[in-house]
Order: sequence, then C-alpha cells, then structure tokens
Amino acid sequence: MKGAALTLLAGAMLLGGCAGGGKPAPVRPPASAQPRGTVVRVPQVMAPQGLDGVIGASAEALLKRFGTPRIDLTEGDARKLQFAGAQCVLDIFIYPVSAVAQPTATHVAARQRQGGAPADPGACIREVEQR
Repeated sequence: MKGAALTLLAGAMLLGGCAGGGKPAPVRPPASAQPRGTVVRVPQVMAPQGLDGVIGASAEALLKRFGTPRIDLTEGDARKLQFAGAQCVLDIFIYPVSAVAQPTATHVAARQRQGGAPADPGACIREVEQR
C-alpha cells in the first residue's frame, strides 16, 4: 500500500508541474495586424517542366490567362487561386520568394472534379485554359 501511495504522490507532483503557474503564453495580434517585415519564409518552388509557364507567373498574369478564379483566397503573404474545368480542379499557390520580390506561383495541385483523385497538372492547365 505504501508503494501505491508513493506512486500516486509522484504522479500528482508531475501533473502539478504541467498545470502551469509559469508565465502565460504571449498573445500575438492576428497576422493581418502585424507589420510586414523583411523576413520571408522562402517556399519550395516546383520545377516548371510541364506546367506551361504557370510556375513563376504573377497572380495578374494567371488571372489574365485563366480568367476569374473559382476561389481567390489570401492569407498573410500567401494566395491561392482555384480554377475549375469540366473534369479537373486546379489550385495555384502564390508566395513571395524573397522580401522584395513580387509574389509568384510556386506550387500547382490538380485533382479530378469527381472523387478528388490526383490529376495531371499539365492536362488540367490546358483544360482550364480552354474553358
């Protein structure tokens, strides 16, 4: 019985340490309220082969090429444009690659409209372009 009591006491002491009592977590304002600094997390850029000039293109160039997106979502420095063809959905992710560079497309994802299975990005680009 003494061993069980010691085990319970030790467990209580460990859990008591988890309860906090230290400094509260700092409260950060939302990203939209924070000033934009010169620090930029450089995204991994997809290889442009087979992506028909999409990788490296600005949002303006993509909008001119594909028209009005189905979704245009901005979060911090990132932007996602989504276009849809008859058979596929094309997501294009746009990020700044340096603190002074204009944001450009760094990643493309394509999937089938029915079922969401992965689709060939190059074929999806051509399909969306022809709509």
